[in-house]
Amino acid sequence: MDTAALERMLDDAFDHAVVHHGYADHMRDYEVIVHATADPRTGVAPAHLRYLFRFCVEARCETSVPAAVWEESLDDRLIAREPGADLDGYVWGVRWHALYPGARLVPESDAARRWSEALGIDFHEVRIRTAAHDLTLVFSDLRVDEVPVGYAPFVAD
Repeated sequence: MDTAALERMLDDAFDHAVVHHGYADHMRDYEVIVHATADPRTGVAPAHLRYLFRFCVEARCETSVPAAVWEESLDDRLIAREPGADLDGYVWGVRWHALYPGARLVPESDAARRWSEALGIDFHEVRIRTAAHDLTLVFSDLRVDEVPVGYAPFVAD
């Protein structure tokens, strides 16, 4: 995949909302579902987009929430959509994370180079940072398509 085209696709996801991420049900490709919105004055309708990182040979997910905030965020009431005003901590129940500072290719990636040499096709490494997660994916191809609201990536055919 052309690096410049890949960078443009990733730039388009900046500052939207990640509503789901994980391996697709066939366990080869990694999905990042983004709720993309624009200023209403633009006339651009909101959309749910699936960023499908094809041939994903490595996927790492770490928290970007500091330990001190985690300590205040262990109460199960914080996973509810409306946890109540008497709680402090990170509210997991919002069901999305801001895609900020965003997604960037890792230049000169050793992991991508090793996989490219092993399989004979181009691989890339991307780091996707959200308000709560820091993802690192090594993959060969990226496809972006619109999915319906409520898209459930783990439903069997």
